[in-house]
Amino acid sequence: MTDEFYMKRCLFLAKKGIGYTSPNPLVGCVIVYDNKIVGEGWHQSYGESHAEVNAINSVNNISILTKSTLYVNLEPCNHQGKTPPCTDLIIKHKIPKLVIGVKDPNNKVNGKGIEKLKKNGCQIKINVLKKDCINLNKRFFTFHQKKRPYVILKWARTKDGFIAPSNKTKKTNKIFWISNPWSIKIAHKYRSTEDGILVGVNTILDDDPSLTLRKWNGKHPNRYVLDPNLRLYDNLKILKDKYPLTIINSHKSFIIKNKKWIKCNFKKTSNVLKILYKENIQSLLVEGGSKTIQYFIDENLWDKAIVFTGQKKITNGIKEPLLKINETYSEKIGNDILSIYYPT
Repeated sequence: MTDEFYMKRCLFLAKKGIGYTSPNPLVGCVIVYDNKIVGEGWHQSYGESHAEVNAINSVNNISILTKSTLYVNLEPCNHQGKTPPCTDLIIKHKIPKLVIGVKDPNNKVNGKGIEKLKKNGCQIKINVLKKDCINLNKRFFTFHQKKRPYVILKWARTKDGFIAPSNKTKKTNKIFWISNPWSIKIAHKYRSTEDGILVGVNTILDDDPSLTLRKWNGKHPNRYVLDPNLRLYDNLKILKDKYPLTIINSHKSFIIKNKKWIKCNFKKTSNVLKILYKENIQSLLVEGGSKTIQYFIDENLWDKAIVFTGQKKITNGIKEPLLKINETYSEKIGNDILSIYYPT
């Protein structure tokens, strides 16, 4: 088998941790002896053992480690965090050869793990399926290289390009659903894989949403609301429920139980992302409204857009954000169409 074959297995294993490892990256590890996989593992949850540890511990006969090759999609860590350095365990077991997908962009690692392993006699091969390895951890790479979260824009539009009816034409205070139940379920799945979800204050005042997972099992994202002038009121769901909430505003910073207010200068949308970077949010799902999403588009502060197109038409209402590029990919979700966009 080739190095690429075993690295693909690492990537497959790493994906098992999606939604659970942040702020750590997604990592899979395979140990090969005599052209056979004798051990494998992945990082399953933040704060728990790393992929290399799980892979080494899965090997039945540890004596063969001195003649084995360890494959891993990201450079092993060499610093003490929630768990001990993986490099120390690799050196302890005298694993002679490592094949690494890509170097870790985190300044705490960034080549230091490789250097330490080389000094202790390990033979290193790097950049195997490099693009695939970076793509898997694009949130992690964006966070450490651009010093901001990986930003995903998401909205649903009617067939004639509106995201909601105008307040004047709304018949009730209930949410106007554009997407079908399958699309809504997929949207909640997206929520489960990202660190944070952000909306503007008008979305909260108009729809009173929870911004939690109700249609999918998983971890609730951290919730953020842009409320420059502190217009939110106590009776709203997000202020009454048990889940953490952060309100980014122009006036003051304070905390009441698990609800937090952070002062921000709204002259640039990048200032919002600076706050989220300090909050250790590696990925952010921006769900609305149209003006809020447009701010991110206009300042080119986005990495992916997810757009659901329903079959309803309303002829009058709030227009969808303006994204002047062609979709990269689309598929049918029942009668809806899911379109994916990436910046050019």
